[in-house]
Amino acid sequence: MEFISEQKYIRMSPKKIRPILREIKDLPLNQILSLLPFVRKRGALWIEKVIRSAIANARQKGVEPENLKIKEIVANSGPVLKRGNPVSRGQWHPIKKRMTHLRVVLVSRESKASQVKEEKKKEIKETKAGKESLTEVKNEKIVKDEKMKKVGKKKVSQAKKEKRN
Repeated sequence: MEFISEQKYIRMSPKKIRPILREIKDLPLNQILSLLPFVRKRGALWIEKVIRSAIANARQKGVEPENLKIKEIVANSGPVLKRGNPVSRGQWHPIKKRMTHLRVVLVSRESKASQVKEEKKKEIKETKAGKESLTEVKNEKIVKDEKMKKVGKKKVSQAKKEKRN
């Protein structure tokens, strides 16, 4: 199960947040939360808030934080405020004040094991009674498809003959 948390319109450039994300992306959650307060970047504060929010979302659904890991953590660009400095001779030097949309997706580790079990159940249901493996069923489907192609060709050729007559 996925637990998503987003913080939009952070008045900070995504270029300044992404290096922090690259460093913490592969670490376990408890280590990330212990490291972020000591990162001397302003973006670390926002990242920590969003991760804590995603953990709170997971707790609300009854999942313990120890069972969570980061699936996706992204800093996308948001809207840009265009400002400028007036300079000599009536000119204007543009300044782009960028915003960031920060998105964290956590996934529970147990969910992968349950997905594998569900896939195996589906395979068993797909196999017909008396068939030993899924490959036999696939081979039967291929043979049926080939027969259908032959029948289709016959019908097309018969239709062409009728048009000629």
